Amino acid sequence: MSPTVCHLRIQGVVQGVGYRWAMAQAARRLRVTGWVRNRQDGSVEAMVSGTPDAVADMVAWARRGPASAVVRHVEVTPAEGEFQGFEQRGTA
Repeated sequence: MSPTVCHLRIQGVVQGVGYRWAMAQAARRLRVTGWVRNRQDGSVEAMVSGTPDAVADMVAWARRGPASAVVRHVEVTPAEGEFQGFEQRGTA
């Protein structure tokens, strides 16, 4: 069975609050692969891949974020891709 892959765009107070680091920790705990990066518009963008349940749990985490974040909106779009591990990328 091929993995579920989703592209996430997270908006709110999500930069400068440890969001990327915390998402990488959550991804490792949930055993999803992919990446996360800041966007110049102040949002955070991520790709997550894994079992349907793990990806759903990661999306649920993204809607909360770390304690210091204020997540206002998460756009979830089906995507494709294969990833090894989960990495924090530079700003795009």
